[in-house]
Amino acid sequence: MSAIPTRSVASESSIHITPVTLPTFPTNTVNLNDCGGLGDGKTLNTEAFEKGLKLLEKMGGGKLVVPPGFWMTGPIHLRSNIDFHLESGALVRFSTDPAQYPLVVTETHGEKRVDSTSPILGKELQNVAITGSGILDGGGDAWRPVKKTKLNEAEWAKLVANGGVLSEDKKTWWPDRSALEGEKAVSELRSKGSLDPREYEPYHRFLRPRMLRLIACQNVLIQGVTFRNPPNWTMNPSLCEDVSIIGVHVINSSTAQNSDALDLESCRRALVKECTFDTGDDGICIKSGKDGEGRRIGMPTEDVLVEDCTVYHAHGGFVIGSEMSGGVRNILVRNCTFIGTSIGLRFKSKRGRGGIVENIQIEGVRMEDITEAAIDFNMYYGGKDPTEKEGLSEAPKAPQSSKDAPNFRDIRIHDLLCRGAGEAIIIKGLPENPIRDITLKNVSIASDKGVTVMNAANVLFENVRVDPKNGAPLTIEKVSNCSLQLQ
Repeated sequence: MSAIPTRSVASESSIHITPVTLPTFPTNTVNLNDCGGLGDGKTLNTEAFEKGLKLLEKMGGGKLVVPPGFWMTGPIHLRSNIDFHLESGALVRFSTDPAQYPLVVTETHGEKRVDSTSPILGKELQNVAITGSGILDGGGDAWRPVKKTKLNEAEWAKLVANGGVLSEDKKTWWPDRSALEGEKAVSELRSKGSLDPREYEPYHRFLRPRMLRLIACQNVLIQGVTFRNPPNWTMNPSLCEDVSIIGVHVINSSTAQNSDALDLESCRRALVKECTFDTGDDGICIKSGKDGEGRRIGMPTEDVLVEDCTVYHAHGGFVIGSEMSGGVRNILVRNCTFIGTSIGLRFKSKRGRGGIVENIQIEGVRMEDITEAAIDFNMYYGGKDPTEKEGLSEAPKAPQSSKDAPNFRDIRIHDLLCRGAGEAIIIKGLPENPIRDITLKNVSIASDKGVTVMNAANVLFENVRVDPKNGAPLTIEKVSNCSLQLQ
């Protein structure tokens, strides 16, 4: 096995990232056409995909070639030592029938829950790849709810006329009544600890699967392919080691609920390089588990290099959180461009998460047309912070204790240029647990509003220029040992 070639990290940055290791594969090749597959856009090819993968597995591994065609299928279960390769012109579209994705009990480090089988799934594999220049379509529009605020009047009328049901307040469209009722029912079943798939079956469509889910795999390569239309998150490597995501495209609707392009969760050694993401939720997102479960598993996401990527129309371009309870550390992001995202650099968490996010360096980022903040540290995710005039919500009601509060520290942002943002910079820590040790150097932002820093310590601005159209350039409250001069 060989390490992925990249520019030298140590020589250009103060952070060292351990290089990833690429998978290797035997030279055996199997073509899907030879396994009874029919790329006619009608035939369900689930058995043909499984036959090809099993045949290669018996041969010790190799490459399963998906030739040009329109390949309908149910879930695909990846195998060790196999490169799942989509040639140019190959379109794999996953069935929209929930029955094709059985409800199963998933277990991750002792934590169990009932979920739908993912369209593409791999667990405890070694040397696994998805490569080529074909397209993978998750059929997610048959699973996802749609908020009325995401559409114009004509689009909303067309969606409602084509079927589905509306929520009681008429503000959310659901694909059917079982999905609508599932929100409450599934929450109750999970609260009582049910692990019986039969109890969840009436609400199957509510349990939207993550499109690509890799659990506890080693030496993973995803390269060149295009993902679109996921039921839930698009790519979700979890508890994996040596993950390389290179030249991948994600093209999702801006209305697609929870359609994060990449959620890298509790992974060690990862490279995200030369990717283009356009999605309805976060773009490049770093996670490590949620609340007590994440802290108990205690596996941080660490040693990650993100470089030469472009993100369009996402909630956040590069994001850490909000599920970061297992910790995040040793992350380098460089030479990336965010255009039209809601937020550029997004760090989000809340009381109860716990976890430590540290040793993060971001450099050489360009942004344009950011609708909210160019840089946003928000420790009140899911609630309202005390500065919001509409009233106090989660923040003041929660106990004022640092126990299980998230820690964000030692974060450096260098050489950032943004032309057009709703707000320049927001740094809002918790009163009992300030955000600390943040450095911004050589930063230039043109925005509608300026900079807000609240509940922070040891924040340094060095050659930071902000040009707000309205209001004060800098608002501070409850800060200590900070140097916040603006140019």
